[in-house]
Amino acid sequence: MKERRRFERFSLAFPTRMEAILSGQKKVFEFKSRNISACGVFIDTLGPFIEGTRIKLNLISRSKRIRELTGSQSLIEAEGNVVRSTPTGVAIHFDKECRILSLNGL
Repeated sequence: MKERRRFERFSLAFPTRMEAILSGQKKVFEFKSRNISACGVFIDTLGPFIEGTRIKLNLISRSKRIRELTGSQSLIEAEGNVVRSTPTGVAIHFDKECRILSLNGL
């Protein structure tokens, strides 16, 4: 089977803060990412989400070195839509491509 993805996917389990509007109310969740690419992320959840749901998210690093270099604890702040949902996770497509930097040596 031919790989259809345009961007390399990285298996990274970062604590993730996810904001969604569900039933007209803003809900905030704390989950972990399973994998990420420049155009999206898969997040492990406790249940499915409706496809098309708008999501704001922050992937968080516990690294002191990241905080020293960037002044922030978030590695990625992004917005996007749920494009696939399973009972154990959601795939979110970012509104625009994200640049993921190598953390080697940090």
